Amino acid sequence: MRWLALVLALLAGEAMSADVLADARARLRELHSYRLTLRALAADGERQVIRYAWRRPGWIRMDFVEPHRGAVLIYDPGAQRVRLSPFGAEHLPTLNLSPDNPLIRSPRGHSVDRSDVGALLANLAELRARGTLAAPVAAEVGGRPATLIEIEGDAGVSVGGVHRYRVWLAEDSLFPLKVQSYDARGAPIESVDMSDAELDVAFHEQFFVP
Repeated sequence: MRWLALVLALLAGEAMSADVLADARARLRELHSYRLTLRALAADGERQVIRYAWRRPGWIRMDFVEPHRGAVLIYDPGAQRVRLSPFGAEHLPTLNLSPDNPLIRSPRGHSVDRSDVGALLANLAELRARGTLAAPVAAEVGGRPATLIEIEGDAGVSVGGVHRYRVWLAEDSLFPLKVQSYDARGAPIESVDMSDAELDVAFHEQFFVP
């Protein structure tokens, strides 16, 4: 009967994994805002450090630390436009751009309006629907208790060029604290640390004014 116990344990782990991802998306829908320091390191060595802020219904502000130190980007979800201030929010010139303008797309082709954690979790869910999600594992990121999940697409399946994700979710809020992505060959694409995330932040009224 040991084989039966093993099968039942595997099935229970799979169900728990699916629940973790679904719960993470449900928790995010309840958030009003968040801010974090995004530290990204690509496989080719390119590094980004950005102070990132988000507020419902989709306002985004990025204060660049590395590269383009001092630049500020604000996305207005109502107008679906981006204000880019290359030398800081209080300094001219400012540019009014479409979110998909090549000037402000990420090195991997991501647009500003799809840069938030909600878009990440949607990608994880899409890959999970065409792949597998391993049982969660207890872990730690930046001194914070976390749950590690791993999602891998079926053969030939990728989402946004990613075939496998490793994601560390905060144990209390299930908010992503760290993400690693890999291509279909198993080669690393990017590692992103967001372990200082603060949730439901009360931003001042002018913070997202473009």
